[in-house]
Amino acid sequence: MIQPLAYIHPQAKIADNVVIEPFVTIHKDVEIGEGTWIGSNATIMEGARIGKNCRIFPGAVISAIPQDLKYKGEQTLTIIGDNTTIRECVTINRGTSDHWKTEIGSNCLLMAYCHVAHDCVVGNNCIFSNNTTLAGHIFIGDYVVLAGMVAIHQFCKVGSHAFVTGGSLVRKDVPPYVKAAREPLSYAGINSVGLRRRGFSDDKINEIQDIYRTLFIKNNNVSKAMEIIEADFKPTEERDEILNFINGSQRGIMKGFGNN
Repeated sequence: MIQPLAYIHPQAKIADNVVIEPFVTIHKDVEIGEGTWIGSNATIMEGARIGKNCRIFPGAVISAIPQDLKYKGEQTLTIIGDNTTIRECVTINRGTSDHWKTEIGSNCLLMAYCHVAHDCVVGNNCIFSNNTTLAGHIFIGDYVVLAGMVAIHQFCKVGSHAFVTGGSLVRKDVPPYVKAAREPLSYAGINSVGLRRRGFSDDKINEIQDIYRTLFIKNNNVSKAMEIIEADFKPTEERDEILNFINGSQRGIMKGFGNN
């Protein structure tokens, strides 16, 4: 159902069963999947690719041009997966020629006034609380929870299943499975509550905890801790994900409590 007071460019592709409320503006080169609802006064701009059964609330602006002075009008995209909810006044910028797209996964919730800048990649099942701000080129893994008013520096990475407490300033990479808190941001244990909710066994949680004790608690530098983890812990999906994340970090990982 498309309300007559909405404006939809004739080149936009709108699937069946999409509900578009009054005063919505949809530009050209937009694709919207079936079952999606778009609330009043939302604006969907060029390059948006929105999945099925999404909910986009009033005032949201999706796929505006990047806030990057190097952007010269290249045709880039914003891709949003299925079943994702975008609350009031969220802004998501499309990509630049660096990555060509900004990506938001499926089953995500972005609460009011969040901002996702150009070339970010956000995984599936993520929750961003109100006023969370992502600068450009940020990577967020699956099942990440960012509490209210978190701000993340450009090019940072946050690993899967991590939890970042409210008001945090993220300047370094946050590894998978951890809680990050304090100022400067540092290790605050593993995200055991979130892991249990997602079906991780106690044995698996203990294994992850022991790995991070080696990394953050036992006064090892990162290189030494990596050697110990590789030698003392048998290969598992979780161990390898942690090691690969740290090895691939370009900004460096956050520090353990008391080591900042």
